Amino acid sequence: MAVRRLRPRWAGYGDERLLELSFSELGLDLAGSTLRNRLDELQAEFQDRGFCFRPYAWLSSDWFTPDHLTGFAMPFYLAHPRLMRLERRQMLEVEGGTRAECLKIMRHETAHAMDNAYGLRRRKRWRELFGRAGSKYAANYTPDPTSRDFVLHLDYWYSQSHPLEDWAETFAVWLQPGSRWRTRYAGWPAIEKLEYVDALMQEIVHKPPAKRTRGQEDSLGRMDMTLGEYYERKHAVYSDDSSPALDGQLCRVFPRAGVAGTRFPRAATFLRRHRRALVRSVAAATGQHRYLLDHVVREMIERCKSQDLRVSLGPREAQVGAAIVLTSLSSQFLFGAHPIYRR
Repeated sequence: MAVRRLRPRWAGYGDERLLELSFSELGLDLAGSTLRNRLDELQAEFQDRGFCFRPYAWLSSDWFTPDHLTGFAMPFYLAHPRLMRLERRQMLEVEGGTRAECLKIMRHETAHAMDNAYGLRRRKRWRELFGRAGSKYAANYTPDPTSRDFVLHLDYWYSQSHPLEDWAETFAVWLQPGSRWRTRYAGWPAIEKLEYVDALMQEIVHKPPAKRTRGQEDSLGRMDMTLGEYYERKHAVYSDDSSPALDGQLCRVFPRAGVAGTRFPRAATFLRRHRRALVRSVAAATGQHRYLLDHVVREMIERCKSQDLRVSLGPREAQVGAAIVLTSLSSQFLFGAHPIYRR
């Protein structure tokens, strides 16, 4: 008989009170959560392919895979709907909040764990295809959205950020059930990496990993940081004061609240509401990739929010103005005059 899990006392707290709690006070675990189901799905993908290796995971403050462990951390907010609502209010989105997105990130993190388990980065062919794993991670990277040397998986062309991320993204595409990667990447230079992953996995699928761990770095139950402190740091990491050109173009269409007045609706809300229509219309008019356009619209939304821009024009005029800005910014991104995006 299934045991019904008690609703945590903090599930009814308002945001202000919830932010005062430390991670350890949340009392979260994977058992009985949606994340447990996702991890079971991931492990089933490995079982279906006959792997000896099985990934494991634990709750922490974010997604990450320590270099010395064969498991990975998952963010606490995905373990409970109340925390997901808090994350959305604080960060405007919930990374991994849908089943599909969560599994995509888990496959990516598992690639790092598998590399740790089998020492894959030390192989000569691995280094020839992906580069030097020991290369220093840069704080920023400038992707080329037109490149076919890399697979497309996580947002922001993340495979281009570092050789280890290129490996993880390539493996994740290979692992995803029904991905049809041979067809999707036919004619792309990236197909060589996918074929290497395919051959490598056939080689090690039945081999036990050279390294097995059960450690849990920065596990949630041992963290005394409060949620308020966590989000304060997270806001600082994701803040961006390096986009004057973007801000200048946006302000021509959406004035700041101090100029237009707070009675006008927020531009960030307006852009979120019309995001898909904007991407669709500009893609049809310019032929630019929707993936790129969607990325730029999201950056526009973030800047509108941080600058408290407002919609003082009529809905139709505002949509036209936003489309012009999107067309201009996406062209700049493609042809070099674009900001460096952080992960």
